This record gives sequence, structure tokens and C-alpha cells, in this order.
Amino acid sequence: MSGRGVWLRARARLRRFPALLAGCGEQAAAYGRCVAAAAGGTAELRRDACLEEFRALQDCFARAAKATPK
Repeated sequence: MSGRGVWLRARARLRRFPALLAGCGEQAAAYGRCVAAAAGGTAELRRDACLEEFRALQDCFARAAKATPK
């Protein structure tokens, strides 16, 4: 049995990623701003510092992935 089909499906999912990211630009920008602000200066980035923004981005990706035809 060949694993070729698995790699083809994985590549197909990865090809859709830029389109999904483009549809979630506002959430991605908000998450990026939060991470940059939380890690700025001498402070270390702490776990869950930007959890709300991350969850919004994750939800956006999930909605976009469901709406995108395979």
C-alpha cells in the first residue's frame, strides 16, 4: 500500500492555506499586533497572553476551511 494519497491530500490542504489566510487578514493582524506588543521590550512572551486573538484567528480559519470547496 502506498502513502502517496496521503501526501497528495496534505499538499492540497497546504495549497489552500494562503487563500484561507487572506480571508482572515483582520484576525491575523490583531494576533500579530498582540504578540508583538506582548513580546516587546525586555518582557518575555507568556503562554495565553494573546489567547483571545488566537482563538478569533483559529475560528476564522475553521470557518474559511469549511466554506472552501475541496
